[in-house]
Amino acid sequence: MVKIGIIVHSQTNNTYSVAEKLQKKLQKSGNEVNIETVNMVGGNKPQSEDIQIENPPDVTGYDGLIFGSPVHAFSLAPAMKIYLEQIQSLQDKKVALYVTKSLPLKFTGGNRAIGQMEKICKSKGGNIVGSDIVIWRGDIDKNINALTQKFSLIF
Repeated sequence: MVKIGIIVHSQTNNTYSVAEKLQKKLQKSGNEVNIETVNMVGGNKPQSEDIQIENPPDVTGYDGLIFGSPVHAFSLAPAMKIYLEQIQSLQDKKVALYVTKSLPLKFTGGNRAIGQMEKICKSKGGNIVGSDIVIWRGDIDKNINALTQKFSLIF
């Protein structure tokens, strides 16, 4: 059994709903899975300039981590970026990443946001084992099922 933390920042509940489906899938495989949220002090306002994270989730008790975030302005959501930068260490932890976005075109920030997450997590010693982008259009359930299947094979 692996203890997995799914740490998400979600403003419209889309990113969080993916985390819930991941949790169910990973629990079916016998893992212990907790979802924790990254929230900003004063509410989740993406335009805030002085972002502070309210009760940042502690990653030390997990064997594996999945970080999920929406894409904001073609980049990683500021709250998730600040949260990841505050983590002391991801040494020897399996890390998977996903982002959610509504625009289907390649240049609309999904790859950039994943790249930003990878760079920060690697700098903390994390072992990146997978990543995915969920585009919130078309057959959303199919997109989410593909992600949960992919991630369930990793952990």
